[in-house]
Amino acid sequence: MKIKYFLIIIVIPFFQSFCFKEEKPPNIVFILIDDLGWADVKVNFPGSFYNSPNIDRLAKEGVLFTQAYSAHPVCSPTRAAIITGKHPNRVGITDWIPGHAPDDRPLLGPMINNELALEEVTLAEKLKEVEYKTFFAGKWHLGEDDEFWPEFQGFDINIGGWAAGAPQIIPNVSNGYYSPYGNPRLKDGPEGEYLTDRLTDESIQFISNNRENPFLLYLSYYTVHTPIQASKKHVDKFIEKREEMKLSEIPYQKEGEGWTQLIQENAEYASMIAAMDENVGRIMQTLKNNGLDKNTWVVFTSDNGGRSTLFQKKAQTSNSPLRAGKGWCYEGGIRVPLIISGPGVDNPGKIIDQPVVSMDFFTTILSLAGVNHDEQDGKNLLPILMEDLILERDLLFWHYPHYHGSAWKPGSAVRKGDWKLIYFYEDDKTELFNLKSDPGERTNLTAEFPEKAHELKSKLDSMLLETNGQVPKKNRYYKAK
Repeated sequence: MKIKYFLIIIVIPFFQSFCFKEEKPPNIVFILIDDLGWADVKVNFPGSFYNSPNIDRLAKEGVLFTQAYSAHPVCSPTRAAIITGKHPNRVGITDWIPGHAPDDRPLLGPMINNELALEEVTLAEKLKEVEYKTFFAGKWHLGEDDEFWPEFQGFDINIGGWAAGAPQIIPNVSNGYYSPYGNPRLKDGPEGEYLTDRLTDESIQFISNNRENPFLLYLSYYTVHTPIQASKKHVDKFIEKREEMKLSEIPYQKEGEGWTQLIQENAEYASMIAAMDENVGRIMQTLKNNGLDKNTWVVFTSDNGGRSTLFQKKAQTSNSPLRAGKGWCYEGGIRVPLIISGPGVDNPGKIIDQPVVSMDFFTTILSLAGVNHDEQDGKNLLPILMEDLILERDLLFWHYPHYHGSAWKPGSAVRKGDWKLIYFYEDDKTELFNLKSDPGERTNLTAEFPEKAHELKSKLDSMLLETNGQVPKKNRYYKAK
């Protein structure tokens, strides 16, 4: 009898602990690609010149968002929006850091903050409240001084995140995407090491060392930002593919004072996408190998549209059929790839056409982790990831009151339903489009629907006022040529 009681004393607590063991919060893998256009992945654009089999597979395992938007047409503002959940206006970062402020144009853009203020509460800081391990690798570009880099914004580990917005090419110091990197937060690797591979290696090591802890892995690849440097492993097949196209010239379309490339054909750029795709596959395989894939959410997206529009005819990619590219508030500059995969997705492989935006990631991820938080300017996407619900959202808006090397002039944009309005400050001009019937934004409907244009312009003005959006001012020293 004593032996029976002894067994009960031992077995019951074990059974209780097994049955009522607290479920581990999900891991978060956030993969951010720099300057990756909406049409740069085949799952969005089957006719793409590029190959992305691992990204396409991720879409089949998760949810593909066909109308996902970056918070801004250039990098730093979007990156600030992702990590704080706030519209770029609210953090005072409305241009890439430190920005470009020409003094020979009709308008002067507003001053921007050259760093994400330490007072801002970041995604990483919120996750640390519930004991997540936080890891950052890659491009940061949210502060020129090291006191504003990832390790001071909630990340336990920072690999490669500093002031620079792109790999540096400096004679005898750094070779861009090839070691030596000249990066104060990344030790140089062996000769021939490719930066995209290295950042993945570091991420894989972090995953392998943190199988027992919930973690945030924020993998912010520098690719496919300039300098365009081919992945030697992948480039030959795209050189051959381009030769098969037998191009006599590359077609362009006039865009304001610039030119927009209309086809994809750059073999070096294609090899960079192939390397990125291969490394995304390595991350996914590592999660499976470590038994973490069943409790990990993966977000794959970009910080702005592809670099297709410049003053000169020398762009790297094309966002066609969308209009323009990085730096512009047309769809090509702000519509981006987005795939979210995770254990709670109700119907893997489904496609969502509802508009979503960068600020949504903050509240969505914190909701997944069970962290109390203010929703900020984003929406929780879990109801449409886990159920087929409609997201309650009135509108989206963008504010880029600066000139840009893409030939963009200061302007703002707002989308409400299928309608989208773009306002240009220099000539006080509005353009109105219906995205359902005209996704390429070719027909300006302002004259045909003046009341709709007025409605959207009023909405835009209200949002700028609410978010403390600063507008450009006249340059009194400007003299027209």
